[in-house]
Amino acid sequence: MYNKPTFTPSFTRKDVTLHKKETLYKDYFQVDRYTFSHKAFDGHVVGPFTREIFERGHAAICLPYDPVRNEIILIEQFRPGPFAADDENCWCIETVAGIIDEGETGQDVAIRESIEEAGCEITKLFKTGLFYPTGGGSSETMECFVGICSTENVGGIHGMEHEAENIRSFAVDFDHALQAALDGKFSNLALVATIQWLALKKSSLDL
Repeated sequence: MYNKPTFTPSFTRKDVTLHKKETLYKDYFQVDRYTFSHKAFDGHVVGPFTREIFERGHAAICLPYDPVRNEIILIEQFRPGPFAADDENCWCIETVAGIIDEGETGQDVAIRESIEEAGCEITKLFKTGLFYPTGGGSSETMECFVGICSTENVGGIHGMEHEAENIRSFAVDFDHALQAALDGKFSNLALVATIQWLALKKSSLDL
């Protein structure tokens, strides 16, 4: 008989031994070296072994959505990561996003960054999940939201000049954006995930 999975991990952080932690680099971002050992699935112990972890903080992601017009707001900006990867497409289409500073919640950042990066006011938030985009080498989490807004008069150039931000925001029909996501037109995983979540949930959202 088929057993329905519970998706509960086999171990917890209590099954990990941290032998050493060193900070190798600290500036705008930080890199730490950890030395671990941990329990294995067959009962023995793995390690000790070392891993370098990129410490870049925790982020909140927001996809602004207008249910009246059935439109979402997207942004476009230069990204140094794709440039470093020799990608010709280093201006990326993305969701609104920002780092969660001390004393802030993910909801705070989603609302603030929607104003700063897209020029829109969020009236209600729906959390879609919390994710580790690169758990093998970074401590970063992404707390993702869909935010209800009006796309009327949205557009233009936004961002904080002292943070070297130059961000174009624009509204687009949701169904068009969903098809683009399904066709692999977007390189931003948070954008694809939130669009797909909204496609499944938007007819039942408590607006």
